This record gives sequence, structure tokens and C-alpha cells, in this order.
Amino acid sequence: MSFGTTTSPAVARVEDYKVPQSGTDGISSITWSPTSNHFVSSNWDSGVRCWEAQESAGQIQAIPKAQVNHEGQSPVLCTTFSPDGSTVFSGGGDKAVRMWKLGQQPNTPNAVPQQIGVHNSAVKAVGFLPSSQLIVSGGWDKTLKFWDARQPNPVGVIDLPGPVYDLDVRGNMMVVATAGRHLLIYDVTNTPREHQRVESPLKYQTRCVACFPDMSGYAVGSIEGRVGIQNNQETPKVKNFAFKCHRQQHNVFSVNSICFHPLGTFATVGADGVVSFWDKDNKQRLKVFPTINQTISCANFNAQGNMFAYGSSYDWGKGSSFYTPGTPNDILIHYTSEDEMKSKKK
Repeated sequence: MSFGTTTSPAVARVEDYKVPQSGTDGISSITWSPTSNHFVSSNWDSGVRCWEAQESAGQIQAIPKAQVNHEGQSPVLCTTFSPDGSTVFSGGGDKAVRMWKLGQQPNTPNAVPQQIGVHNSAVKAVGFLPSSQLIVSGGWDKTLKFWDARQPNPVGVIDLPGPVYDLDVRGNMMVVATAGRHLLIYDVTNTPREHQRVESPLKYQTRCVACFPDMSGYAVGSIEGRVGIQNNQETPKVKNFAFKCHRQQHNVFSVNSICFHPLGTFATVGADGVVSFWDKDNKQRLKVFPTINQTISCANFNAQGNMFAYGSSYDWGKGSSFYTPGTPNDILIHYTSEDEMKSKKK
């Protein structure tokens, strides 16, 4: 499947705003508050950092607010917010799920936030379940665990067919991607219940998943420069499909992140250093930016949809032997107008 384009192959890049103090090692996640323009990043240097962004007439600036750290200089791999925007949850290589109440710096050596959960291996993904007020974590120990921040033990554990590579929660829907190209869809209205278990429509290892804003399906990205659009219920008018992206001539790059805009269109970023905006309903590419010539490891839209933050850093996908000391670790914010993101019917 090929997407049509409504723009020239690559539009000239307007200089995106570079966020100050974005860390000293790879950026693994960027997450916006659902209630404000605060956002956090997780980094391989063990830090979780918070900024407050402001946008006026398309001009953006971000002010560093605070930082906490995971134990033992271990990488932090994932972050999520509570629905009220007051609390950040993170997971990483120290096998811990941690809770940081914004505005309250931990009174611990090296500002390590409170541990509310633990796995037997690294924690790769975290989410918040609004109906039950539980935090969910997915680990490389092949488990999903559910946490009440007031209790030391998990309130539930689900064994999985492989290590977790990514998960996403949207309302009462959760999608979990594991090794072996397994995709598990859960109804998390109350007690999490497995709704469906399928094999990825993509032939190679899954890198990322994202639920549609209306919870009618999800998108999945893989290491082979391809995205699958999966609907919970196929109809003659609504069909599943996959398309190629993040490819340059004969080179194929991983799709590192998929994130949806409030309008229902979405962005992908990849190891080719390219940002693309897409319209799944009309099967169109809305915009593609010139490559920044460095891997883009993660990205997200703010709740309002007028700011798009992305992390430019080595993603460790090829291991330490391909890491170049001094590689920049930048977070950039692109002002997104509604015209950039709204559907353009054919």
C-alpha cells in the first residue's frame, strides 16, 4: 500500500525550537501532560526531566522546571502522566516503576523518586488506566503488572508471550506489543480483560504501537520501515492496511514512534531522521520534513495539538558499537497549525 501525497515530497524545514537542558544521553520518551503544556522526557543518562512550554503566534519556548533520576545511573525507558497532570510515572533499567509528584522534589540522594513497583527485568513501557486509577507497567520479564501507588505489591499480574516492546492506553483500550510480533488488546474498563490476541500484520519486529484517539483501532510500527493500521472491527468501508515509510532508496529504517493528533491524523518518526504526518482515513501523507541526519527516537503531540515535540538522539538500536561519543541529544518542538494536521479529502 502506498500513500498519496498532498504536498511536494519534502517541504522546507522551518527552524524548530530547541529545548534547553535536554540531557546527556539518548532520549527514550517524550510525554505531555494531558492538562497543561508541561512535558517530560526520559533519558539513558538516568534522568526524567520536566519543562513548561509556551506558544504564542507560532513562536515556542520551553522553560526547564525540574529533574529526578533513577537509581544507579540506569537508563529510563518510559514515562506517563496521571490524568490530572499532577504526577509522572516512569520505568527503566533499574527494574523499578517510580512516581514523581510534580512540584515536590524527592528528599533522597540524587533525587530518586518513590518506587511504587518492581519487575524482574527492565521496565520498557508504562501507562495509566483512568477507570481503575491503576498504573500498568510492561517489562522485559514478560509480564504486565498493575499497581496501586498506595500498595507495595501489584494488584494484578498478567504473563505475556514475550518481553514487552511497547504499550499504549487510550481511555478503556490498551494495546501491548511483545517480542515474537504478538499484539494483545485489552479492555481495561475495570479489571483488565484480554479482548484480542493477534500476530502483527508486519513481517518484522515491532517497535511501537499507538491507539486511535476514538479507540476504534491502533497503529503498529516495525523495524522495517512499515506501519500497520488495524481496526477493531473491519467493515467493507473500513479495512486494515499497511504502508511503507522511513525508507531512503534501498535503505530501510525503523519506525521509532507513532503518535496521534487530536484530529485523528498522526505522525511517525524514524531512524532516518525524518518526521512525517499522515491521514489514515484518506490514505494520504500530509507532510514530510527533510531529514535531520540523525535518528529521531521518540515524539508526541501536546493535548491541544499545536505543539509537536520530538527527540533527536541515538536510539541504541544498533548497540554500543555504533554509538559516537558527543552525539547530540536534542528535543525539538515544531509548531503545528491545524492546516498541517487536518484531513485533506482527495
